[in-house]
Amino acid sequence: MLFGNAQIECFGPDDVVRLRRAGRAAAATLAHVAARLIPGASTADIDRWVREDTARRGGLPSQLGYHGFPAAVCTSVNDVVCHGIPSPRVRLREGDIINVDVTTQLDGFHGDTSATFAIGAISADAQHVIETARRCRDAGIAVVRARARLGDVGAAVDELARALGCSVVREFGGHGIGRTMHAEPHIAFTGTRGRGLRLRAGMALTIEPMINLSSPEVVFDGDGWTVRTADGSLSAQFEHTVLVTSDGCEVLTGGM
Repeated sequence: MLFGNAQIECFGPDDVVRLRRAGRAAAATLAHVAARLIPGASTADIDRWVREDTARRGGLPSQLGYHGFPAAVCTSVNDVVCHGIPSPRVRLREGDIINVDVTTQLDGFHGDTSATFAIGAISADAQHVIETARRCRDAGIAVVRARARLGDVGAAVDELARALGCSVVREFGGHGIGRTMHAEPHIAFTGTRGRGLRLRAGMALTIEPMINLSSPEVVFDGDGWTVRTADGSLSAQFEHTVLVTSDGCEVLTGGM
């Protein structure tokens, strides 16, 4: 069912089965990568692992070729906020943190998930931004339910990030998902409670706040994709695809 000027789809039972399959496939590929992250591995290795594992599961990497993106996965290391391009020249080192963002297309539907991982022993600041990002994602998910407003989601995330001494990136947010990787509505992770689009059961959304250790400001690299913190501080992100239900939501990409 479609409603509103933005043509936001609410999915029926048959489509929800396919959404679950795509979500499970993306989550399994992310777990496959997570088990292989060690010092010395390159982000190009991660791209290869994602391609291989996605194919084994009968899917396609949704990100590959999307608006010209040259890889099957985004790999964002340390001060990279999002959209890091895998490269054989970028090798993981002890103390790094890396966000791995996997999206799988399977049977006409997409599942989208990401997590930030520690490479060996990391600093207290790195651990703090990782845990804050995870908690902010979960705080957003906790308020998703039919008749909640998008402003409720954004406010929950932003309030927690501020309370923990971090900041929310404003240039990027979550999105609808389903038959396409990116669909309406856009989901800002700042906002005012009681404002914004009212959610309906059957919507599929990504909850994926990007959390910076200090300033929320970002800069873009010359490659047109890579986004970094403007002050060089660390950034982390966690993401789930969720299905809105009458009394909450179902996490379709559980595991991380």
